[in-house]
Amino acid sequence: MKSVLTISLLFFTSAIYSQQLKQVTFSYDGSLAYFTLATDQNILIRISQDGQLLEFGSEEMSLRSSNYYNPKLQPYMGRVEMYGNGTDPALQGKPRYIGATAINWYAQYEVAEKVGRLKMIGRMAIDYYDHFADKSLQGKMKSIGNLELTYYSSIADNEAYKGKLKSISNNLITYYSSFDDRQVSGKLKSIGSLNYAWYTSFDLNRGGLKTGAYRSVLNGVMYIIQ
Repeated sequence: MKSVLTISLLFFTSAIYSQQLKQVTFSYDGSLAYFTLATDQNILIRISQDGQLLEFGSEEMSLRSSNYYNPKLQPYMGRVEMYGNGTDPALQGKPRYIGATAINWYAQYEVAEKVGRLKMIGRMAIDYYDHFADKSLQGKMKSIGNLELTYYSSIADNEAYKGKLKSISNNLITYYSSFDDRQVSGKLKSIGSLNYAWYTSFDLNRGGLKTGAYRSVLNGVMYIIQ
C-alpha cells in the first residue's frame, strides 16, 4: 500500500510540474527577447511578453563550443494540431496541440487586453495586465504559472530601463542607467544573485560582456543574453 501511495504521489508531482518556465532570454541592449517554456516531452516553446507564440522545437548546440547554441530552435517535427475555421475567431490558425501538450488561448469574448493571447500551455496558466493596470502595462504578461512578473514604470523610472522587466517572482532585475557609460546604459546589471559587467566606451572590446555568463541558471531557470 505504501509503495502504491509513493508511486501515485510521484506521478501527481510529475503531472503538476511537467510544464515549466525553462529560459528567459534578453537581447544585448537589455530588452526582453522572449520566455521559453518546456513541455513534458521537453519541447521548448518560446513566447513574447505579450503572449504570442514565436516558435517551438529544440535547441541545437554548436559543434565548436558547448557554451553556444543556435539562436533559432530546430523545428519540432511531431504532432501539431491547429484550431480550425469553426472555432472562435481569436483562436483560428493557432496551435491547439504541440505534441501531447494542449495549448489554450484567450477567446474573443474575454477581456480585450487578453484576446488572442496564450492562456495555458498544458497546465501552466498565463495571465496579463488588463485595463485596470497602468497603460504602459496593459497587455504585458503578468504571471506564468505561479511566477509573478513586474515591470519598471514608463513614467517614474530611469529612461534607460523604464518599461523593462523588473522582477520574476523574488528575483529583482536591474539595469545600468542613462547616467552610466553610453555603451552599457540600459544593459543588464543583475538578475537576483547574477551580476553582469560590460566593457565601456573606454575599452577596446566596447559593449561586450566583461564579467558574468551569457547563460546562467538561477532557481532552475536559465537566463540567456544573446
